[in-house]
Amino acid sequence: MDKTSSDTRVKGRFAPSPTGRMHLGNVYTALLSWLSARSAGGTWLLRIEDLDPQRSRYEYARLIEDDLHWLGLDWDEGGLDGTGAAGPYSQSRRHDIYLEYFSRLRDTGLTYPCYCTRADIMATQAPHQSDGRVIYAGTCRPHALPCYADEPQRPHATRLYVPDEDILFTDMVYGPQSVNLARKCGDFVVRRADGAWAYQLAVVVDDALMGVSEVIRGNDLLQSAAQQIYLYRLLGLEPPQYGHLPLLCNSERRRLSKRDRSLAMDELRQRHTAAEIIGMAAAAAGLIPHPMPISPAELAATFSLKAVRPTGNIIIPDNFV
Repeated sequence: MDKTSSDTRVKGRFAPSPTGRMHLGNVYTALLSWLSARSAGGTWLLRIEDLDPQRSRYEYARLIEDDLHWLGLDWDEGGLDGTGAAGPYSQSRRHDIYLEYFSRLRDTGLTYPCYCTRADIMATQAPHQSDGRVIYAGTCRPHALPCYADEPQRPHATRLYVPDEDILFTDMVYGPQSVNLARKCGDFVVRRADGAWAYQLAVVVDDALMGVSEVIRGNDLLQSAAQQIYLYRLLGLEPPQYGHLPLLCNSERRRLSKRDRSLAMDELRQRHTAAEIIGMAAAAAGLIPHPMPISPAELAATFSLKAVRPTGNIIIPDNFV
């Protein structure tokens, strides 16, 4: 297996996309990731996931860093200035690294070109598939594997074959998981038709090479853990432990997003201190009984991820802030 890091301490990470200002949901995820690493005497890494050139903005990345500093969520490695030996820490600058590991995947004979448009794929979805998940029907899958054909010249995505078998792992919040990728998502994209790297490949390569040992993130990515564990296996890399968190939702039961302006950091910073915002995120997670001013360091002294209940999503009432 490739070596990632000889350090046996916990290394967590926060990996935001710089497509807008952080909101309370982002703070909640960052805080719990920071607390999990710090309470174990470990380190915390900041990576900027700016794979999407159309939506990512440098100024948003700088604002993310400023908000984290202001909240007291300091990082040991990474960020835009690239502190640490595993950089660069912005995905837009890691093309050659992804290309190397993409070539390794091609050498397995399990990748193939896909010409399907999103409309083509949606046309194959059964009417009852209403949870928003798209399952690829295998339209472009080759009749026989391994597939070592040269990449065609016309535009295409590259998909990865997945077997009809269960991927097993134990989530630090939701416990034992079993995901059959063939039934849950089908063969998935590792490089898009426009040449951009797919999230699943980039995040696996980054976490492995940066020595990340645990990933704390929202439960909307719980199934992604199985896809990523499969990629780790094919690439001979060691996967981290995963802990997925219930999502914060607004009073209309929609997950918090950058559209929830009252919960965006620019609005919150005008009305609240850093300690008050940390208290809001901690209360939402169930770490304290109600919102109150508190510092990350105070929370770290007694933190346990077991305090986070493996429930459905958490509704933030309109009067919460």
